[in-house]
Amino acid sequence: MSEKTPVSSVGLRRDMEILEVLAGHGDHRDVDGFGVSWIAQRLDREKSQVSRALRALEVEGMVERDPLTRRYRLGWRLFALAARTQQSRLVQVSAPFLQRLATVFDEDTHLCILRGDMVLTLASMPSSRAYHRVWEGVSVPVIMAAAGRSLLADWDEEQVGTLLRATLPTGLDSAVGDEKRWMADLAHVRSHGYAVTAVELDDSAAGVSAPVRDHRGLIAGAISVSVTRAPVESRLREMGGIVAETARQLSTALGLPPGGPGGPPVAPPGYTGSRFSAEEEPAPAQDHGHPVDGRNRW
Repeated sequence: MSEKTPVSSVGLRRDMEILEVLAGHGDHRDVDGFGVSWIAQRLDREKSQVSRALRALEVEGMVERDPLTRRYRLGWRLFALAARTQQSRLVQVSAPFLQRLATVFDEDTHLCILRGDMVLTLASMPSSRAYHRVWEGVSVPVIMAAAGRSLLADWDEEQVGTLLRATLPTGLDSAVGDEKRWMADLAHVRSHGYAVTAVELDDSAAGVSAPVRDHRGLIAGAISVSVTRAPVESRLREMGGIVAETARQLSTALGLPPGGPGGPPVAPPGYTGSRFSAEEEPAPAQDHGHPVDGRNRW
C-alpha cells in the first residue's frame, strides 16, 4: 500500500517566506522593518501579491506595520507563540533538576519566571510532606517571592530601585520592606549565584533561589526551594551552592555555553555535578532553632 503524498499549501508556504524575510538577520538593520517593495524584490514576487499577504498577516497579528514608515515587522502573536514555546521547553527540561533538589532536600522546589512585576510559578516538585500549598500557575508580586532576587539579578540598580520604590510596602519591619536588603541580596546572587531570603507567603522559614539562563545568557527563570526546617546559616549556604550548581546545569541543558554569563558557581563539598555520593548525601535539614528573619543574610 503506497503512502499518501503530504498535502502542500502554496499559500502557507508563501506566507512563511514573507515571515522568514521579516525575521531578517536579527541585528540593528532589521529594527525598522522592511517595505513591501523590498520584500517583493527579495522574493521575486509581484508587489500587489505580497501586499495582500502582508495585510492578511497583519489582521492575524503575525506582522505589524509602522504607521509612519509603512514598513512591516514581525507581529505580537509570533512573539507570544515563541514565548509560550520557550516556557514549555523550560518546564520540560527542568523537571529532572527540580526532582533532584526536592529529593535531596526533601523540600518543595519550584520553577519561576518573571512577568512584569509578578513572579509566576510554572512548575513544582513536592517534598514528602503530606501538606503542600499549590503554587503552579500562581503569580505573586516580585517583592514577595523568594525567587524575585534571582529573577532581577541582571537588572541595573536604578531599574530595581525604581521598581522597589513603586511597590515596596511602607512602614513594615519585614524582609520585603527594605530596599537595602534587596540590593544586598542582588549583589549576593551576582557574586555567589544564589540568594537566601525570608519568605512571607507561606510557612517556610526561608527561600533559596538561583537564576536559570537560556542559550543567550539571559535569565529565563529561577529555581526556588522552600525551606521549612529553619536550618543554620552554614546549611543554607550549602543549600545555596547546590541550588546554584543545579541552576547552572539546567542553563547548560537549555543551551548556555560552559562558562557563559553568570559564571559557574563553586559546588559545595560532596556534590559531583549530577548527584551526591551515597556516603556524602546530606540529610534533610533539621530545625536548629535559628529561624531566618531576613535581617542576617549574606
